[in-house]
Amino acid sequence: MTLSPPTWSPSSWRGYPARHQADWPDEDAAEAARLRLRALPPLVFAGEARQLQSALAEVATGRAFLLQAGDCAESFHDFSAITIREKLKIMLQMSAVMIYGSTTPVVKVGRIAGQFAKARTSPTETVDGTELPSFRGHMVHDDVPTAEGRTPDPARMIQAYHQAAATLNLLRAFTKGGFADLNRVHMWNQEFVASSPQGRRYERIAADIERALRFMAAIGIDLADLQALHQVDVWTSHEGLLLDYEEGLTRRDSTTGDWYDCSAHMLWIGERTRQLDGAHLEFFSGVRNPIGCKLGPAASADEVVELAERLNPGREPGRLTLISRMGADRVREVLPPLLRAVREAEQPVVWACDPMHANVFRTESGIKTRRFEVIMDEIEGFFSACREEGVWPGGVHLEFTGDAVTECLGGSDTVLEEALSTNYMSLCDPRLNARQSLDLAFHVAELMRGAWPEMGGQSPGEM
Repeated sequence: MTLSPPTWSPSSWRGYPARHQADWPDEDAAEAARLRLRALPPLVFAGEARQLQSALAEVATGRAFLLQAGDCAESFHDFSAITIREKLKIMLQMSAVMIYGSTTPVVKVGRIAGQFAKARTSPTETVDGTELPSFRGHMVHDDVPTAEGRTPDPARMIQAYHQAAATLNLLRAFTKGGFADLNRVHMWNQEFVASSPQGRRYERIAADIERALRFMAAIGIDLADLQALHQVDVWTSHEGLLLDYEEGLTRRDSTTGDWYDCSAHMLWIGERTRQLDGAHLEFFSGVRNPIGCKLGPAASADEVVELAERLNPGREPGRLTLISRMGADRVREVLPPLLRAVREAEQPVVWACDPMHANVFRTESGIKTRRFEVIMDEIEGFFSACREEGVWPGGVHLEFTGDAVTECLGGSDTVLEEALSTNYMSLCDPRLNARQSLDLAFHVAELMRGAWPEMGGQSPGEM
């Protein structure tokens, strides 16, 4: 039986106001790109999206934790097997730390293989005295600050598709071909991370894991048959912003008759495009993928409940993830009423914390950055609010890179303001580097370990 709304189609969003879309200068070229996308093979499959929803259902009931992380904006320029491998390394490290520290399974979802479009606060920016269209991601135009570079080009949607396909191919090879084998846990530690305090702490965990594996083998357990030790699932996600692209990759599942957006396993709606009467909510109400939605400090309880009803009318666990991005100074005040309202509406959502997007500021020299300590403060406030309302703090949503960048201030291996320009590589917003990401993972593992005792030792699924 199909679960997609009977009046819905992949193009029905076109009858609604659509914010932050590309203004293609050549409609014939745009239509040619749309037709090409509709003819290309899917990037992911409906069955994989259903598997992710089952994993997220475990998060919704308090039996697992979501780690969703990756680039602020993927680049057409910085694309290689090494780049993808280093991102995967830090995600594997972080999940190992969280699992070891909390004895809780971790669902790993990358901001990868599709994060090529960005919503921007202002439609224009001034570069060297010249006003230009703001950079909206490589799927739309180039980051080069010229009028020609910032002209939208629909052919870039096809380039994004092919880069996403290559990225997925590498991810599958790494995660299923031996690189993610738990016996290689030491090899996930990058050289520049291993010398840090948290890198050395990680090495001790890796040694403990290896001893545990040797013990299991010594008592006769056949480790070769335990697939979970040798392979991992890493799912893909991106903000479903550019609806021409998402529509072009939406396919009807032959086994269920439902529509799936086959550009990624999971898509999310951003804070700037979650209007109840908007095109993004209309589009994502009809595809059966797991869906996320960002919620800023202006979100009201009634609005969030209605949003959940639109996106998850069947109240399916794992279908909807609500991603709080309130800011460290607001989260303890504004999040509890939303948690309470959704709980009372009996919506089985995953609650996750994006501690990045509401904590950006510019230094006196004009560099956009974030403070590690403020990021952690928002995560701590999120956990505190969830405990207050008897809700499982289900995950974190982060912008990070496996590279040794200097984009966010602080961390145990401190990045100082004067060092920001040393290796600032982000196309848009500042990302945590690998050392800071591992530092955060240790902190989050401690918060996870303390989540249930303050709720009587019971998960929401047991209460």
